[in-house]
Amino acid sequence: MRTVVLYTLARLAIFAATAGVLALLGARGFLLLLMALLISGVVSYVLLSTQRDRMSSVVVSGVRTQRQKFQRSVTKEDA
Repeated sequence: MRTVVLYTLARLAIFAATAGVLALLGARGFLLLLMALLISGVVSYVLLSTQRDRMSSVVVSGVRTQRQKFQRSVTKEDA
């Protein structure tokens, strides 16, 4: 869970920094948000790749654990 929160905070920080720089350069309104979203997406894709892989493995293992619990409960209920 911690890795998911850290990844999300890092994405938000990159978005905020990008929006701040674009605002200083004169972008406003919808254009500011659109450009910040696109640029921060590319930057975070490059900079946060290892963190994204870690987060992905945590999420997959959590889903796998929940699926196993569900299967055990269904098996127990059927018996």
